[in-house]
Amino acid sequence: MATAATQRPPFRADHVGSLLRPRELRDAFRRHAHGEIGDAPFAEIQDKAIRDVVRLQEETGLQVVTDGEFRRSSYWGRFVERCNGFEIKPAVFKFRDDHGHEVDFTATYASAKLARTQPLAVDEFAFLARVTKVTPKITMPAPSTMHFYRCTDFADPNVYASAEAFFADLTAIYRQEIADLAKAGCRYIQLDEVAIAMLCDPAIRDKVAGAGQDPDKLVDLYIKAINDCVAGAPADMVVGIHMCRGNFRGHYLSEGGYESVAERFFTGTNATHFLLEYDTARAGDFKPLRFVPKSKGVVLGLVSTKTPVPEALDDLKRRVGDATRFIDLDRIGIGPQCGFASTAAGNPLSLDDERAKLGLLVAAASAIWG
Repeated sequence: MATAATQRPPFRADHVGSLLRPRELRDAFRRHAHGEIGDAPFAEIQDKAIRDVVRLQEETGLQVVTDGEFRRSSYWGRFVERCNGFEIKPAVFKFRDDHGHEVDFTATYASAKLARTQPLAVDEFAFLARVTKVTPKITMPAPSTMHFYRCTDFADPNVYASAEAFFADLTAIYRQEIADLAKAGCRYIQLDEVAIAMLCDPAIRDKVAGAGQDPDKLVDLYIKAINDCVAGAPADMVVGIHMCRGNFRGHYLSEGGYESVAERFFTGTNATHFLLEYDTARAGDFKPLRFVPKSKGVVLGLVSTKTPVPEALDDLKRRVGDATRFIDLDRIGIGPQCGFASTAAGNPLSLDDERAKLGLLVAAASAIWG
Protein backbone atom coordinates (compact mmCIF):
# COMPACT_ATOMS: atom_id res chain seq x y z
CA MET A 1 0.00 0.00 0.00
CA ALA A 2 2.14 2.86 -1.26
CA THR A 3 1.39 6.42 -0.22
CA ALA A 4 1.63 9.43 -2.48
CA ALA A 5 5.18 10.45 -3.34
CA THR A 6 4.86 13.62 -1.29
CA GLN A 7 3.74 11.79 1.84
CA ARG A 8 5.76 10.04 4.52
CA PRO A 9 6.22 7.14 5.17
CA PRO A 10 6.54 5.84 1.60
CA PHE A 11 4.46 2.67 2.21
CA ARG A 12 1.51 1.93 4.46
CA ALA A 13 2.77 -1.64 4.99
CA ASP A 14 6.52 -2.03 5.44
CA HIS A 15 8.87 -4.36 7.26
CA VAL A 16 12.24 -3.89 8.88
CA GLY A 17 14.37 -6.05 6.60
CA SER A 18 15.64 -9.37 7.90
CA LEU A 19 13.61 -12.51 7.24
CA LEU A 20 13.88 -16.11 8.41
CA ARG A 21 16.58 -18.05 6.56
CA PRO A 22 15.38 -21.39 5.16
CA ARG A 23 17.18 -24.48 6.45
CA GLU A 24 19.24 -24.90 3.27
CA LEU A 25 20.60 -21.37 3.63
CA ARG A 26 21.39 -21.78 7.35
CA ASP A 27 23.23 -25.00 6.54
CA ALA A 28 25.12 -23.22 3.75
CA PHE A 29 26.31 -20.51 6.15
CA ARG A 30 27.64 -23.19 8.49
CA ARG A 31 29.28 -25.21 5.72
CA HIS A 32 30.84 -22.12 4.14
CA ALA A 33 32.23 -20.99 7.50
CA HIS A 34 33.89 -24.43 7.91
CA GLY A 35 35.30 -24.44 4.39
CA GLU A 36 33.05 -27.27 3.22
CA ILE A 37 31.67 -25.29 0.26
CA GLY A 38 33.27 -22.51 -1.76
CA ASP A 39 32.15 -18.97 -2.49
CA ALA A 40 30.45 -19.79 -5.81
CA PRO A 41 28.10 -22.56 -4.59
CA PHE A 42 27.39 -20.52 -1.45
CA ALA A 43 26.36 -17.55 -3.62
CA GLU A 44 24.12 -19.80 -5.73
CA ILE A 45 22.29 -20.99 -2.62
CA GLN A 46 21.89 -17.39 -1.46
CA ASP A 47 20.59 -16.32 -4.89
CA LYS A 48 17.91 -19.01 -4.91
CA ALA A 49 16.85 -18.23 -1.33
CA ILE A 50 16.59 -14.53 -2.16
CA ARG A 51 14.45 -15.18 -5.24
CA ASP A 52 12.15 -17.30 -3.10
CA VAL A 53 11.85 -14.78 -0.28
CA VAL A 54 11.21 -11.92 -2.71
CA ARG A 55 8.39 -13.99 -4.20
CA LEU A 56 7.03 -14.58 -0.69
CA GLN A 57 6.96 -10.84 0.04
CA GLU A 58 5.35 -9.99 -3.28
CA GLU A 59 2.71 -12.71 -2.83
CA THR A 60 1.66 -11.21 0.50
CA GLY A 61 0.97 -7.93 -1.29
CA LEU A 62 3.91 -5.88 -0.01
CA GLN A 63 5.00 -3.08 -2.34
CA VAL A 64 8.48 -2.88 -0.80
CA VAL A 65 10.84 -5.84 -0.38
CA THR A 66 14.31 -6.68 0.90
CA ASP A 67 16.55 -9.65 0.21
CA GLY A 68 15.89 -10.76 3.78
CA GLU A 69 19.52 -9.88 4.59
CA PHE A 70 20.25 -13.38 3.27
CA ARG A 71 23.87 -12.55 2.38
CA ARG A 72 24.61 -11.59 6.00
CA SER A 73 25.27 -13.66 9.10
CA SER A 74 23.84 -10.76 11.13
CA TYR A 75 22.37 -7.36 10.34
CA TRP A 76 25.78 -5.70 10.88
CA GLY A 77 28.15 -8.56 10.08
CA ARG A 78 28.71 -7.94 6.37
CA PHE A 79 29.30 -4.23 6.91
CA VAL A 80 32.09 -5.02 9.35
CA GLU A 81 33.55 -7.84 7.25
CA ARG A 82 33.87 -5.55 4.25
CA CYS A 83 35.58 -2.68 6.07
CA ASN A 84 39.20 -2.58 7.11
CA GLY A 85 39.97 -1.85 10.75
CA PHE A 86 37.41 -3.80 12.78
CA GLU A 87 37.80 -6.80 15.01
CA ILE A 88 35.20 -8.49 17.22
CA LYS A 89 35.20 -8.48 21.02
CA PRO A 90 32.61 -9.14 23.76
CA ALA A 91 29.92 -6.50 24.31
CA VAL A 92 29.37 -5.09 27.78
CA PHE A 93 25.57 -5.52 27.58
CA LYS A 94 23.49 -8.71 27.54
CA PHE A 95 20.34 -9.79 25.76
CA ARG A 96 17.54 -11.00 28.04
CA ASP A 97 13.99 -12.28 27.85
CA ASP A 98 10.90 -11.92 30.02
CA HIS A 99 11.97 -14.96 32.09
CA GLY A 100 15.32 -13.45 33.07
CA HIS A 101 17.41 -15.59 30.73
CA GLU A 102 20.51 -13.71 29.54
CA VAL A 103 22.65 -14.11 26.42
CA ASP A 104 26.08 -12.62 25.74
CA PHE A 105 26.90 -11.16 22.34
CA THR A 106 29.83 -9.62 20.50
CA ALA A 107 30.55 -6.12 19.25
CA THR A 108 33.02 -4.27 17.07
CA TYR A 109 36.34 -2.76 18.10
CA ALA A 110 38.43 -0.53 15.84
CA SER A 111 42.00 -1.80 16.04
CA ALA A 112 43.15 0.04 12.89
CA LYS A 113 42.07 2.96 10.71
CA LEU A 114 38.67 2.33 9.17
CA ALA A 115 38.38 2.18 5.40
CA ARG A 116 35.90 0.94 2.80
CA THR A 117 37.85 -1.22 0.38
CA GLN A 118 34.84 -2.68 -1.45
CA PRO A 119 31.10 -2.05 -1.72
CA LEU A 120 29.15 -3.06 1.36
CA ALA A 121 25.62 -3.55 0.04
CA VAL A 122 25.69 -2.40 -3.61
CA ASP A 123 25.85 -5.99 -4.83
CA GLU A 124 22.91 -6.87 -2.58
CA PHE A 125 20.88 -4.10 -4.17
CA ALA A 126 21.90 -4.96 -7.73
CA PHE A 127 20.66 -8.54 -7.39
CA LEU A 128 17.52 -7.56 -5.48
CA ALA A 129 16.56 -4.95 -8.08
CA ARG A 130 16.81 -7.60 -10.82
CA VAL A 131 14.50 -10.09 -9.13
CA THR A 132 11.67 -7.88 -7.82
CA LYS A 133 8.80 -6.05 -9.49
CA VAL A 134 8.30 -3.66 -6.58
CA THR A 135 10.50 -1.23 -4.61
CA PRO A 136 13.77 -2.74 -3.29
CA LYS A 137 14.99 -1.52 0.10
CA ILE A 138 18.54 -1.78 1.45
CA THR A 139 19.20 -1.88 5.20
CA MET A 140 22.42 -1.00 7.00
CA PRO A 141 23.40 -0.81 10.69
CA ALA A 142 23.38 2.73 12.06
CA PRO A 143 26.86 4.15 12.81
CA SER A 144 26.29 3.90 16.57
CA THR A 145 26.33 0.10 16.15
CA MET A 146 30.09 0.24 15.76
CA HIS A 147 30.60 2.41 18.84
CA PHE A 148 28.06 1.84 21.61
CA TYR A 149 28.22 -1.79 22.72
CA ARG A 150 31.66 -1.59 24.40
CA CYS A 151 31.10 1.85 25.97
CA THR A 152 34.38 3.77 26.09
CA ASP A 153 36.49 0.86 24.85
CA PHE A 154 35.35 1.12 21.21
CA ALA A 155 38.77 1.59 19.60
CA ASP A 156 42.51 1.43 20.15
CA PRO A 157 43.28 4.91 21.57
CA ASN A 158 46.46 5.02 19.51
CA VAL A 159 44.28 4.77 16.39
CA TYR A 160 41.28 6.88 17.48
CA ALA A 161 41.90 9.17 20.41
CA SER A 162 38.31 10.48 20.32
CA ALA A 163 34.85 9.42 19.27
CA GLU A 164 34.76 12.40 16.91
CA ALA A 165 37.80 11.13 14.98
CA PHE A 166 36.31 7.63 14.87
CA PHE A 167 32.99 8.86 13.48
CA ALA A 168 34.69 11.11 10.94
CA ASP A 169 36.17 8.04 9.26
CA LEU A 170 33.14 5.83 9.82
CA THR A 171 30.58 8.24 8.38
CA ALA A 172 32.80 8.81 5.35
CA ILE A 173 32.41 5.08 4.63
CA TYR A 174 28.62 5.45 4.73
CA ARG A 175 28.67 8.44 2.39
CA GLN A 176 30.75 6.48 -0.11
CA GLU A 177 28.40 3.50 0.10
CA ILE A 178 25.23 5.58 -0.17
CA ALA A 179 26.64 7.43 -3.18
CA ASP A 180 27.32 4.12 -4.92
CA LEU A 181 23.90 2.77 -3.98
CA ALA A 182 22.33 5.88 -5.46
CA LYS A 183 24.29 5.44 -8.69
CA ALA A 184 23.03 1.85 -8.85
CA GLY A 185 19.44 3.09 -8.63
CA CYS A 186 18.66 2.52 -4.95
CA ARG A 187 16.10 5.00 -3.65
CA TYR A 188 15.18 3.51 -0.26
CA ILE A 189 17.73 2.93 2.48
CA GLN A 190 17.14 2.15 6.14
CA LEU A 191 19.56 2.56 9.04
CA ASP A 192 18.98 0.31 12.05
CA GLU A 193 19.47 2.34 15.23
CA VAL A 194 19.61 0.44 18.52
CA ALA A 195 21.83 2.57 20.75
CA ILE A 196 19.52 5.59 20.96
CA ALA A 197 16.57 3.33 21.80
CA MET A 198 18.68 1.68 24.50
CA LEU A 199 19.50 5.11 25.92
CA CYS A 200 15.80 5.47 26.73
CA ASP A 201 16.30 2.84 29.46
CA PRO A 202 17.29 4.29 32.89
CA ALA A 203 19.27 1.14 33.73
CA ILE A 204 21.27 1.39 30.50
CA ARG A 205 21.85 5.09 31.07
CA ASP A 206 23.20 4.33 34.55
CA LYS A 207 25.52 1.66 33.14
CA VAL A 208 26.79 4.04 30.49
CA ALA A 209 27.30 6.83 33.02
CA GLY A 210 29.15 4.41 35.26
CA ALA A 211 31.55 3.74 32.39
CA GLY A 212 32.36 7.45 32.22
CA GLN A 213 30.07 8.56 29.40
CA ASP A 214 27.27 11.15 29.27
CA PRO A 215 24.12 9.44 27.87
CA ASP A 216 22.65 12.67 26.52
CA LYS A 217 25.86 13.59 24.73
CA LEU A 218 25.88 10.12 23.18
CA VAL A 219 22.37 10.69 21.80
CA ASP A 220 23.53 13.95 20.21
CA LEU A 221 26.68 12.25 18.89
CA TYR A 222 24.66 9.46 17.27
CA ILE A 223 22.15 11.86 15.70
CA LYS A 224 25.03 13.83 14.19
CA ALA A 225 26.60 10.62 12.95
CA ILE A 226 23.40 9.61 11.13
CA ASN A 227 23.14 13.05 9.58
CA ASP A 228 26.76 12.91 8.45
CA CYS A 229 26.13 9.48 6.89
CA VAL A 230 23.21 10.64 4.75
CA ALA A 231 24.53 14.13 4.00
CA GLY A 232 25.19 13.31 0.35
CA ALA A 233 22.05 11.25 -0.31
CA PRO A 234 20.09 12.46 -3.35
CA ALA A 235 16.91 14.41 -2.66
CA ASP A 236 14.72 11.62 -4.05
CA MET A 237 16.24 8.93 -1.80
CA VAL A 238 13.96 7.80 1.03
CA VAL A 239 15.82 7.45 4.34
CA GLY A 240 14.14 5.43 7.08
CA ILE A 241 15.56 5.08 10.59
CA HIS A 242 14.54 1.96 12.46
CA MET A 243 14.66 2.18 16.26
CA CYS A 244 15.00 -1.11 18.13
CA ARG A 245 15.65 -2.29 21.68
CA GLY A 246 17.50 -5.40 20.56
CA ASN A 247 16.33 -8.51 18.73
CA PHE A 248 18.01 -11.90 19.10
CA ARG A 249 16.11 -15.20 19.23
CA GLY A 250 13.21 -13.51 21.02
CA HIS A 251 15.48 -11.64 23.45
CA TYR A 252 15.91 -7.87 23.86
CA LEU A 253 18.48 -5.46 25.29
CA SER A 254 16.49 -2.68 26.94
CA GLU A 255 13.14 -1.13 27.74
CA GLY A 256 11.71 2.33 28.18
CA GLY A 257 9.60 4.76 26.15
CA TYR A 258 10.96 7.26 23.63
CA GLU A 259 10.07 10.38 25.61
CA SER A 260 13.58 11.24 26.86
CA VAL A 261 15.04 11.34 23.34
CA ALA A 262 11.98 12.01 21.18
CA GLU A 263 12.18 15.74 20.58
CA ARG A 264 15.91 15.72 19.77
CA PHE A 265 15.77 12.55 17.72
CA PHE A 266 12.63 13.12 15.68
CA THR A 267 13.30 16.76 14.93
CA GLY A 268 17.08 16.59 14.60
CA THR A 269 17.58 13.45 12.51
CA ASN A 270 17.63 13.89 8.74
CA ALA A 271 15.24 11.10 7.81
CA THR A 272 12.02 10.88 5.88
CA HIS A 273 10.42 8.52 8.41
CA PHE A 274 11.03 6.37 11.49
CA LEU A 275 10.24 2.67 11.91
CA LEU A 276 9.47 2.39 15.61
CA GLU A 277 9.23 -0.57 17.97
CA TYR A 278 5.77 -0.61 19.53
CA ASP A 279 4.87 -4.29 19.96
CA THR A 280 5.05 -4.40 23.77
CA ALA A 281 4.73 -2.09 26.75
CA ARG A 282 8.56 -1.95 26.84
CA ALA A 283 8.36 0.75 24.16
CA GLY A 284 6.09 3.04 26.16
CA ASP A 285 3.09 4.95 24.82
CA PHE A 286 2.48 6.96 21.66
CA LYS A 287 2.80 10.39 23.29
CA PRO A 288 6.38 10.98 22.02
CA LEU A 289 5.01 10.94 18.44
CA ARG A 290 3.86 14.51 19.01
CA PHE A 291 7.45 15.56 18.30
CA VAL A 292 7.57 14.04 14.80
CA PRO A 293 7.71 17.02 12.40
CA LYS A 294 4.97 17.46 9.80
CA SER A 295 7.50 16.63 7.08
CA LYS A 296 8.22 13.17 8.52
CA GLY A 297 6.24 9.99 9.12
CA VAL A 298 6.36 6.84 11.19
CA VAL A 299 5.89 3.12 10.65
CA LEU A 300 4.36 1.77 13.84
CA GLY A 301 5.99 -1.56 14.70
CA LEU A 302 2.87 -3.17 16.15
CA VAL A 303 3.40 -6.75 14.95
CA SER A 304 5.89 -8.82 16.95
CA THR A 305 8.64 -10.85 15.31
CA LYS A 306 9.61 -12.33 18.69
CA THR A 307 6.62 -14.63 18.99
CA PRO A 308 4.45 -16.71 16.65
CA VAL A 309 1.29 -15.55 18.41
CA PRO A 310 -0.79 -13.69 15.78
CA GLU A 311 -2.00 -10.17 16.44
CA ALA A 312 -5.72 -9.42 16.06
CA LEU A 313 -6.62 -7.10 13.19
CA ASP A 314 -9.04 -5.16 15.37
CA ASP A 315 -6.29 -4.58 17.94
CA LEU A 316 -3.97 -3.21 15.25
CA LYS A 317 -6.69 -0.87 14.01
CA ARG A 318 -7.36 0.30 17.56
CA ARG A 319 -3.70 0.96 18.29
CA VAL A 320 -3.23 2.95 15.09
CA GLY A 321 -6.27 4.95 16.16
CA ASP A 322 -4.65 5.57 19.55
CA ALA A 323 -1.52 6.88 17.80
CA THR A 324 -3.57 9.43 15.83
CA ARG A 325 -4.04 11.38 19.05
CA PHE A 326 -0.42 12.49 18.52
CA ILE A 327 0.29 12.18 14.79
CA ASP A 328 -1.93 12.44 11.71
CA LEU A 329 -3.16 9.19 10.17
CA ASP A 330 -1.75 10.09 6.75
CA ARG A 331 1.77 10.15 8.26
CA ILE A 332 1.52 6.61 9.66
CA GLY A 333 2.33 3.17 8.26
CA ILE A 334 2.32 -0.23 9.94
CA GLY A 335 5.06 -2.84 10.29
CA PRO A 336 6.75 -5.30 12.66
CA GLN A 337 8.81 -4.01 15.58
CA CYS A 338 12.02 -5.48 14.10
CA GLY A 339 13.26 -8.05 11.63
CA PHE A 340 12.44 -11.73 11.86
CA ALA A 341 16.11 -12.74 11.89
CA SER A 342 18.64 -10.12 12.96
CA THR A 343 21.09 -13.03 12.88
CA ALA A 344 21.07 -16.12 10.67
CA ALA A 345 19.67 -18.18 13.56
CA GLY A 346 16.39 -16.27 13.44
CA ASN A 347 13.63 -15.69 15.96
CA PRO A 348 11.38 -18.46 17.35
CA LEU A 349 8.82 -18.43 14.53
CA SER A 350 8.17 -20.67 11.53
CA LEU A 351 8.20 -19.61 7.88
CA ASP A 352 4.42 -19.98 7.91
CA ASP A 353 4.22 -17.65 10.93
CA GLU A 354 6.36 -15.11 9.11
CA ARG A 355 4.22 -15.26 5.96
CA ALA A 356 1.07 -14.83 8.04
CA LYS A 357 2.46 -11.80 9.85
CA LEU A 358 3.61 -10.13 6.64
CA GLY A 359 0.18 -10.76 5.16
CA LEU A 360 -1.43 -9.31 8.27
CA LEU A 361 0.49 -6.07 7.74
CA VAL A 362 -0.93 -5.73 4.24
CA ALA A 363 -4.44 -6.62 5.41
CA ALA A 364 -4.22 -4.10 8.25
CA ALA A 365 -2.98 -1.37 5.92
CA SER A 366 -5.87 -2.07 3.55
CA ALA A 367 -8.40 -2.05 6.39
CA ILE A 368 -7.06 1.19 7.90
CA TRP A 369 -6.19 3.26 4.83
CA GLY A 370 -8.24 1.58 2.10
